[in-house]
Amino acid sequence: MASANLGAELECSVCLNVYTDPVNLKCGHNFCRECIGRVLDSQEGSGGYSCPECREKFQERPALQRNITLRNIVENILSAQPDQEESGVLCTYCIHAPVPAVKSCLHCEASLCDNHLRVHSKSPEHVLCDPTTSLENRKCSVHKELLKYYCTEDSACICVSCSLVGEHRGHQVETLDEASEKKKMELRNVLQKLMTEREETERRVPSLEEHRRKVQGKAAGDTERVSALFRELRRRLEDLEKRILSEISGRAERVSISVVEMIRELEIKKDELSRKMRDIEELCNMTDPLTVLQESDTGDLCDTEDGDDEDRERHDRLPHDGGGLDVAGISHTLHTGLSDIMSGINVSFYIQEAEDILLDVSTASNLLQISHDRKTATSSSYQNRPETPERFKVRPQVLSSRSFSSGRHYWEVDVGRSNDWRVGMCYPSIERRGGLQSAIGDNNKSWGLVRYNNEYSVTHDRKEIPLPGNVSSKRVRIDLDYEAGRISFYDLCDPIRLLHTFTTTFTEPLHAGLCVWRGSIKISGGNQR
Repeated sequence: MASANLGAELECSVCLNVYTDPVNLKCGHNFCRECIGRVLDSQEGSGGYSCPECREKFQERPALQRNITLRNIVENILSAQPDQEESGVLCTYCIHAPVPAVKSCLHCEASLCDNHLRVHSKSPEHVLCDPTTSLENRKCSVHKELLKYYCTEDSACICVSCSLVGEHRGHQVETLDEASEKKKMELRNVLQKLMTEREETERRVPSLEEHRRKVQGKAAGDTERVSALFRELRRRLEDLEKRILSEISGRAERVSISVVEMIRELEIKKDELSRKMRDIEELCNMTDPLTVLQESDTGDLCDTEDGDDEDRERHDRLPHDGGGLDVAGISHTLHTGLSDIMSGINVSFYIQEAEDILLDVSTASNLLQISHDRKTATSSSYQNRPETPERFKVRPQVLSSRSFSSGRHYWEVDVGRSNDWRVGMCYPSIERRGGLQSAIGDNNKSWGLVRYNNEYSVTHDRKEIPLPGNVSSKRVRIDLDYEAGRISFYDLCDPIRLLHTFTTTFTEPLHAGLCVWRGSIKISGGNQR
């Protein structure tokens, strides 16, 4: 009874289970931290809080104090009764207080504590097992006898009667212990495989973490480089803008000074002309002919032709479009400055134009027609070209004339005019005469992106990986990083989408390869980065 009373004292009045992380309120009552937390949460906004046991009220939400002593008592009690905690099965014969059972008897259909187990019958028919409440599951549902055997043909646990006169008569049977050991052996084998797989998984996690850190580090470095580049671009563009504006302003100022000087001279000339006009008008208004003829300055009054010609020449030299600036000079300065900036960008990112990728007609199948610019491959009737060791005999394929044995490169392929095609990279030692083994991606000497029957995949060494969705842009990009051993395929949609990356160690130079069954595909020029 003492044990039962102690168990009641260790129960939370909210959840009616043994305390978990016990805390107490100011009134002295104890609760599980989570339980009292939910109660106080439900009292939010009600104007106050109260203890769920004694109803003592609190104006503010009470602080929860951990009851370390009570927690230690709970842990000690639970550690002293592990079986009860694990099985939850109590002794059938301890009627005055709950005592955990240590065994169950299949014959008696009862569970026993240590005391009752000592006086229990040791007869063979009294089969003991771990504490359980489902004793009926240990008996045959037909014959009500203990299940002692295992039918390997039907994968069922059976009793003696089932094996002698029942539906399992004549079947191969084993004792439960034998069958259990075999099952455990199978499970141990599975466990060993799972452990090996888990260890392999654990080994891959640090590698992936390291790869993630490298990617993040590279992204951070690239971000800083791009940010620095744009800061430099803005600075250099601002400098160029100031220089161009200063040049425009200076040239405008020089033109303005020249025009102002001309205006001043013209104003003086205008005044002189006005004076001459007045003198001439006075002479014209005189009635005495002798006075008109004897006027000594009339020659000066009539001398205007040379000055007029000089003024007209100076005026004609001015632009008549309202400008007057050296537009060609300003344009040259602008273009030179922008070219210098672009050259700086190329140097900063090591961007260098590479020669265009051209198709090698000597490798082209007779089922392909190659355009004059050696950029487009089109499926066609038999071309009857000369037989060469380099030519693909069966597959409608062609390789590029250029190979790559170092560096980073990329190029693009327009696949919008064909429904069935392959594009990728090939070693020069790829099979040229065979059928399936010569297709791009169907051997260990090539890597390919494939469209066939309106489905997309990537393939290498005849291992095909389906790709979700379509190549929506009708243009694909192939990236090669020879030293890193990477070939990547991209869909040139907006934004660009990575389709797949192959990683390996290259052992030969690589050629671009095209295969087209219907229609045509066109390869674009490449860039080296």
